[in-house]
Amino acid sequence: MEQVTLNVMDNRPIARSVWQMTLMGPCSAVKEPGQFVDIKLEGFILRRPFAVCDWNTMGMTIIYKVVGKGTDKMTELLPGCQLDCLIGLGNGFDTAPSGEAPLLIGGGVGTPPIYALAKKLVSEGKKPQVILGFKNIQDVFYENEFRELGCEVTVTTSDGSYGIKGHVNDVFPEYYTYYYTCGSMSLMKTVHETAKTEGQLSLEERMGCGFGACMGCSVKTHSGYKRVCKDGPVLTSSEVIFD
Repeated sequence: MEQVTLNVMDNRPIARSVWQMTLMGPCSAVKEPGQFVDIKLEGFILRRPFAVCDWNTMGMTIIYKVVGKGTDKMTELLPGCQLDCLIGLGNGFDTAPSGEAPLLIGGGVGTPPIYALAKKLVSEGKKPQVILGFKNIQDVFYENEFRELGCEVTVTTSDGSYGIKGHVNDVFPEYYTYYYTCGSMSLMKTVHETAKTEGQLSLEERMGCGFGACMGCSVKTHSGYKRVCKDGPVLTSSEVIFD
């Protein structure tokens, strides 16, 4: 973990209530897809955690959904603004067990860390298959970005306004070697129940400190309580308990 100052280079909407922010500054502390950044916002006590969507040593991209006062405030950040950030937080995805044809499933704003993962898998010579699930055509984003990586992409919408009408579990391919997913707990539960292989899931929980000191984001797993910010956010499918 490192505390750094990152400069806002771009901040714009890319779907309904969904924004993309590009930040520049030292980001070498980010090592794995699935890690997150904790951003301090003026006027708010707690930092806001966001999955890293893309990064290199000189900057990163995050995607956030406007759901409250904090994220609404973020939409006002203009190029040139400086942000106090904790970066390189959490344990990310492990690509070692992926096999040659991993299946990646992203639900809504669970899509960003899946994009970073896809980039790494492609760089390793793998051929990821990607399923993106949204409620409506207005919510769809990053389909083209995954295709530009060379991924096979299927998009579903609950109302059928774009792609295939239905949910992510309706379009699982016949063959895949492993799965990775990030989204709502209900989506990941559906993925877990549908999948024919083991996999990894990126969990979302409200966080206090973001680095394991306060225990506020602890969840019960089959191997005891784990802190989503420190022991996760990525856990294996055999660890996660679905209520």
